[in-house]
Amino acid sequence: MNWIDKLERRCGGRGIPYLINGLMLGQLAAGLIILLFSWQFAYQIDLSRAYLAVGQVWRLVTFLFQPIWLGSALGVLNLVFYFWVGNALTRVWGDFRMTLYIALGMLGAWISCFLTGYASCEPIFMSLLLAYAWLWPNQTVLLMGIIPFKIKYLGWYEMAWWAVSFFRGGFPTKVCLVLGLAGFWAFYGREVFDWCVDTVKSWKRRRDWENRNR
Repeated sequence: MNWIDKLERRCGGRGIPYLINGLMLGQLAAGLIILLFSWQFAYQIDLSRAYLAVGQVWRLVTFLFQPIWLGSALGVLNLVFYFWVGNALTRVWGDFRMTLYIALGMLGAWISCFLTGYASCEPIFMSLLLAYAWLWPNQTVLLMGIIPFKIKYLGWYEMAWWAVSFFRGGFPTKVCLVLGLAGFWAFYGREVFDWCVDTVKSWKRRRDWENRNR
């Protein structure tokens, strides 16, 4: 039994119900405010160390509503996709684990903000997709309702985007990208590490066998 199981046994009834629904509605509302009323609203809810220092503590939560769907090629469909992914994970994990998963991502973002002055909610939501792809890699979904593809390919695409952003970004971006995935590292980091080790060992065994039989 790992620490998450032990914590769930002690605090399992303290999860926030419909957490993903609330986050997605907040994302939609914030995006509409920015589009229809004031683009400056985006700067009033982001996570900034300078503004936290003068008492704007609401930013510790409202940064989760920074609309990740604005500027996306798929727009609101991107938001709907995260709604579907998040609720699917909640049905498997339950409210407590979903709340813990998001809370760990928030904690990572807070640490990133205090270290560098910057943090974004985007890695937190990306971690939901990575968790989904890890649990159900061979599930087939329809892109834009038309093009079928396996969810693992979307997971690999997200990891490639993460890697490019990490290597091209500055120190604040690197810290945000790593710590924003805190929920994924806590839930599946050991499994991912073991999978990587097994994959490398399998590749070496196959290479050695091929070299011996040439």
